Amino acid sequence: MPRRRYQFVAIAAFGVGFALCATPARADRNSVIAETYPQYSVSPPTTNQIVVCHDFGCQGRAVIGVTAGDRQQLAGIMASGRGSAKAERAAVAQAGAWFDRRIARAAGTVNHVARAGMSYTFKPEGQLDCIDTSRNTTTLLLLLDMLHLLRHHSVDAPRARGFLFDGKPPHATAVLLERATGKRWSVDAWTRAYGQKPEIMALDRWLDED
Repeated sequence: MPRRRYQFVAIAAFGVGFALCATPARADRNSVIAETYPQYSVSPPTTNQIVVCHDFGCQGRAVIGVTAGDRQQLAGIMASGRGSAKAERAAVAQAGAWFDRRIARAAGTVNHVARAGMSYTFKPEGQLDCIDTSRNTTTLLLLLDMLHLLRHHSVDAPRARGFLFDGKPPHATAVLLERATGKRWSVDAWTRAYGQKPEIMALDRWLDED
């Protein structure tokens, strides 16, 4: 990876991690939006329109309308998660796979691969780095929240790990906050290829991984 791009990703990841050092036990939607989108000049989602990042570091953007059919589809997927927090996380994973397929044609990401990295540095078109996936997944989670489809979780701002000096490569993920317990969960789509469910795990475990 060229020095300039690598520094960009590292600094961006560090900025995310630093901003979240004092994240409260209950995430506020407005603060999550303020921490997630302005640094990349991306508009936050509404129930009618979203902006999707792609091409590494949100260099590419696609504006996508959210239709009544989309909202109905998401409601149907999330219905299976009403019974418990665990079931809701499973439904979120299903929604993530659907969302990836839904946005791919407009964003040109149908062929995106899992863990896209250095080999795509000089030709990132159609690929997603962790900055793209953490923002896009947060957009989906906020959309679910605004549609009142999350019963057991609220949406937290993306979290980062790996700041070079600690020996880990920079990486970022979207985050869910379990309301009953205050436990945080990573929702990481960067480790998955087109149309696959994002990887969901306890955030503490995610932070310990390389």
